[in-house]
Amino acid sequence: MSRYTAITPADLELMLEAIGVDSVEAIFERQIPEAVRLRRALALPEGRPEQDVYEHLRELAARNTSAEQELCFLGAGMYDHYVPALVDMLCERSEFLTPYTPYQPEVSQGTLQVMFEYQTAISELTALPVSNASVYEGPSAVAAAGYMAKLHNGRGRLVASAGLHPHALQTLRTHARGYRMEVVEVPVRDGVTDAQTWSEAIDTDTSAGIFAQPNFYGAVEDAAALSAAAKARADAVVVAAVDPIVLGVLEPPGECGVDVAVGEGQPLGNRLDFGGPSFGIFAAREEYLRRIPGRIAGETVDADGRRGFVLTLQTREQHIRRERATSNICTAQALNALAAVVYLSWLGRQGIVELGELLLARTHYARTTLGALDGVEAAHEQPVIREFALRLDADVAAVKRRCAAQGVNPGVDVHALSGRAEDRGLLLVALTERRTREHIDRLADALAAAVAAERRSASEAVGV
Repeated sequence: MSRYTAITPADLELMLEAIGVDSVEAIFERQIPEAVRLRRALALPEGRPEQDVYEHLRELAARNTSAEQELCFLGAGMYDHYVPALVDMLCERSEFLTPYTPYQPEVSQGTLQVMFEYQTAISELTALPVSNASVYEGPSAVAAAGYMAKLHNGRGRLVASAGLHPHALQTLRTHARGYRMEVVEVPVRDGVTDAQTWSEAIDTDTSAGIFAQPNFYGAVEDAAALSAAAKARADAVVVAAVDPIVLGVLEPPGECGVDVAVGEGQPLGNRLDFGGPSFGIFAAREEYLRRIPGRIAGETVDADGRRGFVLTLQTREQHIRRERATSNICTAQALNALAAVVYLSWLGRQGIVELGELLLARTHYARTTLGALDGVEAAHEQPVIREFALRLDADVAAVKRRCAAQGVNPGVDVHALSGRAEDRGLLLVALTERRTREHIDRLADALAAAVAAERRSASEAVGV
């Protein structure tokens, strides 16, 4: 079998001789501490012919089940929305699909215009005046907002709602440890952030208060009240992790006292694709302009008065900022952000409102229908818009397996994601425009049968 490498053993020997070492390993001996060296070969199988590898990979791929093959109610940040053909048609144009980040940006007027139009759309959705050209994905956008808050006010605490997505909380904690900040988690009560604990947790050393809208459990938070409490006690930076697809019907964060809106952009014209790639949204008030991570494109006119675009700000160390950099984001997820602005243009101002209203109606029907099943109840009574948590009187993982056998994926096992004891028995069900009333009725039948079967099985086990 041919190896796809340009360096032959003879080449390697000449290179090592030229730099005066005996082996490749010797190059790294001073840099890599002994304690972290593996000192053995990687546990990899022997090489196989290309045809065998292809067959093996095909067998592995056949184990996957896509959202096209089963009735999918999965959510928790990634959603099975319809992506119109227009998105693929434009994103697959070679001038968008193949370029890397523009190092002579003004030459790339098309790329800069896409960035500018994307920023405009996100600013309009969030009612915040400044948006960057995207970040990597939702959880890292939350962490970047925490770091930006530290740069802004120099304080050492981040107060975060437990209603944030667990991955966002984990990412926030990881980043905070690196820049020596404390993360204080505020619990959820009756489906929403505990307002009193939130207010008490915020003190004069609080850099930012961070919550999700809607939250991980599907509930719509009182964003204005949470923002006001954070401002009243400490004038902290208020960060909301938002679902962009529902901003056509929810009050935008910029009108609720929120300073920074971040979020997962996947619902906007991006498919599930095994969980990625996606992109993160980052918008803020103008006072944070010079601390926002990533890049910002601006609009101008050239010497002849023609409309043009420029790369206005970029915080990456690879460019002019070097050690003063506040971010390593460069290319970010520009192609995915392009898909988003094409999708939003396709929907239009009225379309995104109508989509939000459709999600409201179908979510209400689903929550009412499923909550009426024996052994199933709504986890809370808070308003929801496209996702909601159910409490099952049965093992969630086992129920999911039984539903899968009927070609239905009923949702996300909340405890499996959060690890919180109070989340045992919770199933998170998500709706998109692809899920009809008939689909919801089919889910109800599958869920009812699965819960009943698991309850019988548990009773029999106790009897034995």
